[in-house]
Amino acid sequence: MEVENLSRYRQAIWDEPLLNQLSRKGRVSYSLPSIPPSMVDKIGDFSKLIPSSMLRSEDLGLPEMSEPEIIRHYVRLSQMNFAIDIGMYPLGSCTMKYNPKISQRIARNPKIANLHPYQHEDTIQGILSILYELEQMLCEITGMDDFSLQPAAGAQGEYVGTLIIKNFLKDRGYSDKNRILVPDSAHGTNPASAAMAGFEVVKIPSSRTGIVTAEAVKSLVDHRTAGMMLTVPNTLGIFESEIVEVTKIVHEAGGLMYYDGANMNALLGRVRPGDMGFDIVHLNVHKTFATPHGGGGPGAGPVGVIPNLAEYLPVPRISKSNGKYHLDYDMPKTIGPIKSFYGNTAVLLRALCYILSLGKSGLKIASEQAVLASNYLLSLLDKASYSPTTYEGTPAKHEFVVSSSPLRRKTGVVAGDVAKAILDHGMHSPTTYFPLIVSEALMVEPTETETVENLEAYAETLNSIARDAVKEKEEVTNSPHNTSIRRLDEVKASHPNSMILTWKQIQRSKRN
Repeated sequence: MEVENLSRYRQAIWDEPLLNQLSRKGRVSYSLPSIPPSMVDKIGDFSKLIPSSMLRSEDLGLPEMSEPEIIRHYVRLSQMNFAIDIGMYPLGSCTMKYNPKISQRIARNPKIANLHPYQHEDTIQGILSILYELEQMLCEITGMDDFSLQPAAGAQGEYVGTLIIKNFLKDRGYSDKNRILVPDSAHGTNPASAAMAGFEVVKIPSSRTGIVTAEAVKSLVDHRTAGMMLTVPNTLGIFESEIVEVTKIVHEAGGLMYYDGANMNALLGRVRPGDMGFDIVHLNVHKTFATPHGGGGPGAGPVGVIPNLAEYLPVPRISKSNGKYHLDYDMPKTIGPIKSFYGNTAVLLRALCYILSLGKSGLKIASEQAVLASNYLLSLLDKASYSPTTYEGTPAKHEFVVSSSPLRRKTGVVAGDVAKAILDHGMHSPTTYFPLIVSEALMVEPTETETVENLEAYAETLNSIARDAVKEKEEVTNSPHNTSIRRLDEVKASHPNSMILTWKQIQRSKRN
């Protein structure tokens, strides 16, 4: 579609009338079956069966439309958004891989979807056996001994982990251990989770090669060190090559090691956190094992631990005895429930489907493909515009970070401009301005599910934007041109009084 026509098409979508504006009296999109005369003769006036206090005195006021109108309305709205089913979604650190439809079909099975959390455990043996099996698989994948599937997201998994550290040390009389070490390249949820659990956060600076060195850790560890939170590979997409030495230093100080599983997609089948010396692990199964996510959910952040920490995991726990599965609440040292019931079951089920579909060798291939895709895409970028942050000779893992500072110095075009310009090419932007330790950062994670052609097209798009920045700077700085909504005033958009939350506000914003 030509750019001019595309722009007109996008504007037409933005001007799409609301359902109440499309409504016309008398139009219907359903047809209820007529009541058989025999039932009318037997029961009489059906309205008399309903208490008068429950009868509506006024019309419900729902839009009256035909089925085609409703379908077209929602399909047009869906075209205003981007999705993994449309194209590559290279959000660094988010692992937005393609989600197999077989997993969706299984999760929607009525025998599972219609289960109720208040059912007696005798009637849910099937789902308990499935979840128990998933726990065992996650133990094998990570090198942990016990897992809880209850946490609903990675950040909640972090909070669980830090609470376990706190309670474990408290039980052993280490009241002075109140500090958690966190690298400067960490996700923001790491220091937030540690602080919520009552710890003081100590920042560890990254070395010039982008890793946490044993020397830096040793200089900050003391008798107050409760533990350390670390993502491997780190947020720069670099493997922490001194991890064995780092874990040894923290353990010798009496602290525990926490593994943030956000980047586990690079290690599947290759390295296990437990073998690197970690005591606690959380996995973002909605990322690593291809469960649909985005827009704040759904997610799941199961937490695994070594043997002497198992008694602190959230309740209920799933156990097996005499051929039956049970939900156990009787754990005196548990940190307590962290979420209602036993986690986001449908998300966990999809993750299990992914694991079973690939198997042990398939998971290893997936991580290899993710790392290969990342390095191939990085190799195609114009280094004069996008400077890699990986140390020379050190390959990236499943994601990489480049700095567009050279492009900014040369043209004045910043990373945010590049991200907006990508949208005009029908592609999704990478993560921008993160990690904070990299100036003008663009963080790209293609995942293992993209073809060579897609990787090459994305690299050429970034390179063409750099060329356009030299020739037609305003075209880039004023982008996007072809999206349904142009560039927003981000400062104004963040103000609570500027947020558009209802259709009435949308109408007012259009008039203004």
